[in-house]
Amino acid sequence: MTVETQDAVYVFEFKLDGTVEEALAQIDSKGYLIPYEASVGADGRPKKLFKIGASFDAQTRTLGGWKVAEGT
Repeated sequence: MTVETQDAVYVFEFKLDGTVEEALAQIDSKGYLIPYEASVGADGRPKKLFKIGASFDAQTRTLGGWKVAEGT
C-alpha cells in the first residue's frame, strides 16, 4: 500500500506470519520506492520516503509487529 502526502511518501508492505524485516526487504527488492524518488513536495524539495513493514499473526489475529525505515 502506498500513501502519498504533500511532503512524504509512505510505502507499506504487510506480511502474514512473516517478519517485518522480510516486509522491508521486499520493498527494497521489488523497488517499490523507485517511482517516487523524483517526487517533489509542496515546498519544492524532494519528498521524504518511508518504508513501513508490518507483520500479522494468523494465530492471534493481531498485528505482530511493525517497523519504519527511511527510504533511500
